[in-house]
Amino acid sequence: MSLSPVLARRIIETLGSTGTPPEWGFQHFSAGIDGVLEVLEGDYLRDFLPAGGSSFKLLVGTYGGGKTHFLYSLRAIAWQRGFPVAYVPLSSDESPFHQLDRVYAAIVKRVALPPSTERPDVLSQPGLLPLLKSWHATIIEDLQARDIPSSELAAAAFEVARAALTGLDSLQMQKALAKAIEALASGDDATLEALLTWLSADGFSAATHRPLGLLHGIDRSVALSMLRSLVQWLQAMGHPGLVILFDEAEQLPSLSTRQRDALLSNLRELIDECGHQHFGGVLMMYAVPDQRFFEGRSSVYEALNQRIATIFDVYNPTGVTIRLDDVVKEPLVLLQTIGEKLGVVFESAYGCKLENKSAAVGAVAKAAYEQRFGDVGYKRLFVQGCIKAFQAIRAGQATPLDLATARKLMAPS
Repeated sequence: MSLSPVLARRIIETLGSTGTPPEWGFQHFSAGIDGVLEVLEGDYLRDFLPAGGSSFKLLVGTYGGGKTHFLYSLRAIAWQRGFPVAYVPLSSDESPFHQLDRVYAAIVKRVALPPSTERPDVLSQPGLLPLLKSWHATIIEDLQARDIPSSELAAAAFEVARAALTGLDSLQMQKALAKAIEALASGDDATLEALLTWLSADGFSAATHRPLGLLHGIDRSVALSMLRSLVQWLQAMGHPGLVILFDEAEQLPSLSTRQRDALLSNLRELIDECGHQHFGGVLMMYAVPDQRFFEGRSSVYEALNQRIATIFDVYNPTGVTIRLDDVVKEPLVLLQTIGEKLGVVFESAYGCKLENKSAAVGAVAKAAYEQRFGDVGYKRLFVQGCIKAFQAIRAGQATPLDLATARKLMAPS
């Protein structure tokens, strides 16, 4: 993808302010993870998932150690392969993993189709409505090609959708999706809104939903069935499956013992689900800062640890756990490569030429790596340190930039 000054400035602004990667443009400073991504693409996204396979992976990386960057990279590859992707930041408020129905709700609110080929840098709107509109457009186009009269399009669209959805795990979801297509075709916004409320697990009203054939709301007892049906629907639309990326956004030890046990039980259940034939076409990845959360003596911990014990690498792609720190063989070399790429982005953003860029990057890399045992990952510290160093060079305040200056730039303000 091309790097425009506008995109470059957005990248620098995001990295410099928070240290987190932008949702798009991260490709311009990515390094060190291509080997793992190529294995995931070749062994899973290319053929195993489209053929009906499914898999769960646990991604382990320190806070600020590149987990989100990795997930964004995998999402981009999955989109290129035609997979809708749900990137779900986990938090106790919006998407608590200890409540399975809320997990389903978070997935359907975050699922997004691949960007258009004309504008790959513009991300598709997430949620069920864009999915429904895309499918509706395909159905209507096919019906019009068959010269179906306009007055009959809504009824015909309903029948096409109902036939395509036959066999979904959830009969309730089958009804809701078919009626949603009919509502789109007939312009019935009120019915469409009611159906989206139910499908998104945003609430249930007997007065509103029972006349539509929906007899109960979405709770924990039906959450997995709804998730299976979501995948089956996407496949009926012509997509190879679904990629789900869970990104832990806060420290989980704040959960109560009961919530922790529920979370671990749900995670074990989802891992087992990925081994079932009726959940084919799914790649699920759960990103955590470390594995201490899985340490315990109860049967819940033991059962889960048995499932995540195997280590993923290029020689054992069937392994479950991917350790980002183990992917990096030469950390300082990796940081130098990332920093050099960031320098190019910075120069494009500000239309400038950075003097002694390589030496500055090397100094910041050493200063960041010295803090590798801290609470924040050294990669995030390095990225933010590079932006500060480049700004100092641009302002004529630090050239050449040595290790002592790099340490000062990275010190808490």
